[in-house]
Formats: sequence, C-alpha cells, structure tokens
Amino acid sequence: MPLDHIHISIGDQQLTGFSGGAAVCRYPISSALNGPGEQNGSGCTPRGAHRVRARIGDGEPLNAVYRARRPTGEVWTPALAAANPQRDWILTRILWLCGNQPGVNRGGQVDSQRRYIYLHGTGDDQPMGVPLSHGCIRLRNTDMLELFERTPVGCTVQIDAD
Repeated sequence: MPLDHIHISIGDQQLTGFSGGAAVCRYPISSALNGPGEQNGSGCTPRGAHRVRARIGDGEPLNAVYRARRPTGEVWTPALAAANPQRDWILTRILWLCGNQPGVNRGGQVDSQRRYIYLHGTGDDQPMGVPLSHGCIRLRNTDMLELFERTPVGCTVQIDAD
C-alpha cells in the first residue's frame, strides 16, 4: 500500500508513514547533530511541509554507496567504513525532498532541495534515535528499502521539531 504522507518527529527521532490517514509504518531515524533549522550551510534538518521530489536508487543493492546522487559501484561494509572514516555515508536509496513553503524551506537561503536534503540509508554502525546527520534524515538500510518501495514521488513529508 503506497504512502500518501510521511511525518518525521525530530524530538522523537521517529518517522511515521501514512496511507489513507492510517499509520502503516514506523522507523527510528537520525536527524541533524546541529538540530532543526533551515539555513543553507547550517547542517540542520529543515522543518515544515515538504514533498518527495525524486526517488533514487531503484534496483541497486542493499548498502549501495552514493555520491552526488549517483551509485559509486561500492557496497558499504564495516571494512570500507573503517578505511574511509571521513565519509558521510549515503546508502541503499535516496528520497530527495523539496520544500513546499516559500521563505521557510523553499527558495533563497532556506531551500531544502538545493541543500540536498534526503531521506537515506546509513552505515549499520550508526545509531538510530540519536541526532548525528549533517541535515538529512538517516534510516537503517532495511528500513530505507521498505520506505522507498512504499513512497511515490510527490508524497508529502512533514518535518516537526517535536
């Protein structure tokens, strides 16, 4: 059953997916270490009404590694992570967000799309329920795969601080 809405609670570090008004899935997440905020370059997770602009990675393997929204051909492993400790791992799938509120999360210095804000998988060594990202919403790779399969382009996404 496809989702028509996703709600992300930064305070609870949880994502809830809705279909026809009913909650049908829940996943723990990791939002920005720097907290909520919309400014370009802040490293914060933007709040407000968004929508899924693009779905990236259909058909790629679990733990596929991305750079600039393109698969690198690598598959994340603990050994690859240990050899590249500086990398911010974007894995498995990407749901790229676009802000729906001009002046809040769309346009100028607050544009979520231009900030490359995604929902994406992360390394298995990263904790969920703890804000650690650079602005994106991180999920476990298996959760990201499930979410991706249920989420169409255009699905609304509400990100709240509480």
